[in-house]
Amino acid sequence: MFNVVLVRPEIPPNTGNIGRLCLATQSTLHLIKPLGFSLEDRQLKRAGLDYWNDVSLKLWDSFDVLQRSQSPGANYFFLTTKSKRPYYEARFQRGDFLVFGPETKGLPENLLAANKDCCISIPMDGTRSLNLATAVAIVLFEAVRQQQR
Repeated sequence: MFNVVLVRPEIPPNTGNIGRLCLATQSTLHLIKPLGFSLEDRQLKRAGLDYWNDVSLKLWDSFDVLQRSQSPGANYFFLTTKSKRPYYEARFQRGDFLVFGPETKGLPENLLAANKDCCISIPMDGTRSLNLATAVAIVLFEAVRQQQR
């Protein structure tokens, strides 16, 4: 249904949980190297439970390689705390790419600057950020919800 992109993920249980979210929504999980863990990591597989082998997973050497492999009309949404545009104002379509950065750094500034009009955020007060799996769930399920209309 959708494409969830994790750029340089660092924490295996987050990625395992996100894999389950992707499976539950029939979405593809794209992981951009380098990963902060091995795909054989126990914590990754524990969080993914016995579903991990059923996740539609693609591994990429870079975000550029992923983008070049897609059709020119593919839509990308870049999640960042630096955008004023809330995720629920975005109009998601099946096949869109939801792009998330590493847990400790977020997406690179040059990627955000190059895609300024496609940046969205999760409004929040009282904290700088949310757990990556939580953030993916919020945005992914809003995108799925929009397809139910």
